[in-house]
Amino acid sequence: AFSPGQAVSGRVVLELAAAARLGALRLRAMGAARVHWTESRSAGSSTAYTQSYSDQVEFLNHRDTLMAPPDNGEATVLQAGRHEFPFTFQLPETLATSFEGKHGSVRYWVKAKLHRPWSTVKKAKKEFTVIEPIDINTPALLAPQAGAKEKLARAWYCNRGQVSVTAKIDRKGYTPGEVIPIFAEIDNCTSRAVVPKAAIIQTQTFVARGTKKQKKSVVTSITGDPIPAGKREVWHGRALKIPPVGPSILQCRIIQVEYSLKVCVDIPGTSKLLLELPLVIGTIPLHPFGSRTSSVSSQYSVNLDWLSPIPEQPEAPPEYSAVVSSLEAEQSLAPPCRSELGDILEGPFFAYIQEFRFRPPPLYSEVDPNPVSDNIRPRCMTC
Repeated sequence: AFSPGQAVSGRVVLELAAAARLGALRLRAMGAARVHWTESRSAGSSTAYTQSYSDQVEFLNHRDTLMAPPDNGEATVLQAGRHEFPFTFQLPETLATSFEGKHGSVRYWVKAKLHRPWSTVKKAKKEFTVIEPIDINTPALLAPQAGAKEKLARAWYCNRGQVSVTAKIDRKGYTPGEVIPIFAEIDNCTSRAVVPKAAIIQTQTFVARGTKKQKKSVVTSITGDPIPAGKREVWHGRALKIPPVGPSILQCRIIQVEYSLKVCVDIPGTSKLLLELPLVIGTIPLHPFGSRTSSVSSQYSVNLDWLSPIPEQPEAPPEYSAVVSSLEAEQSLAPPCRSELGDILEGPFFAYIQEFRFRPPPLYSEVDPNPVSDNIRPRCMTC
């Protein structure tokens, strides 16, 4: 699998049982999203017609000539044996993840064509996978998701009570293999037992000619215990593991793959109570030290050479006169300018480091360490 912006390298292998006269050997790399579906419509009591919808978005179109014919227009003669023709090309920075759906697909492939005089063109095709990276260590995907809904249960125009559900998950972005802890409260104020459930739903959306076609499927689900009438059920982080699924596709114009967490309550005699929380399935998992730490450390390189090593034995603090009178001492104790640090280290951090450089001041005592001598006559306070 490749990521957008990477270089794709390979080779075309040509094996000849005998010497052959050949023309050109050309290579083409393609990548595109395609959608197609049909809908039957009725135009009257006896007539009907089928409406077709299709669209295409091209992501990659690279051409290369691996073996060109001679300038005189004659064919190239290659001897029997194995011949290899290497190739390489760069992928664009923006690509959609490879995908196969019911009404569309995102595919990438390399095709080689060998032209021969007075003969058919030999073709070879090889598909490859592209995965668009989705980092869940972003503020938008680390934000908690929560919601609440309620429904009045009715049967034959009779009010049977109300069912309410409140659910929360700790973030929006997850990767396959992770466990989603679900925190929920389900209040059953009806006269019959209800059953809570939770599921991850995948929604495939195909767009063509201004019309949308959707396909929803259940990725995984769990079922809770029945809640008796007039009782409340609390989920303290009920685990729902994400199976191996493809990442979300959000930036393609004609194909989107979205996920959601649905908490529903089956209510006998009426429709279900549904609460939906959005999910994004990414490819870069959660950093163990948090997103802010990982993003800062990956984007900035801070030079901390100005911080001299902290001595094992604290030294005596400098004299006040030496601090205020010497310009060199003032510069050595001054914190680094913000332009050098890129607004990462701030004043309190510098103060924290300097705190351990010198011995602490003496402890407070009620006894004056420098008592007044008896030979000195007390001053009159009224003079």
